[in-house]
Amino acid sequence: MTINAKNIFRALAHDKRLQVLSWLKDPVSHFPAQVDGDLVRDGVCVLRIAEKLGIRQPTATQHLRILADAGLVIATRIGKWTFFRRNEPTIAQLKKEISALV
Repeated sequence: MTINAKNIFRALAHDKRLQVLSWLKDPVSHFPAQVDGDLVRDGVCVLRIAEKLGIRQPTATQHLRILADAGLVIATRIGKWTFFRRNEPTIAQLKKEISALV
């Protein structure tokens, strides 16, 4: 697996994106149940993330797109909604590579 450091550092350089990654680590504790999509299997609807961040949906979508471009989250489309969950294999690989540096 190749990690693009530029995209990773860009994604991690914003407090709202770090917050989203933290919430998505345990979505059941941080978000209410959804009508469509399982919080763990499918991820959290972008609208729920926007509400929790206190920002508009287009801004949340931009933050999530940056996280997705870095490979840190996975987007799943269900109907007209997009759900996001953490990409645990990529995050584990990133942690491994960082640990090897120190």
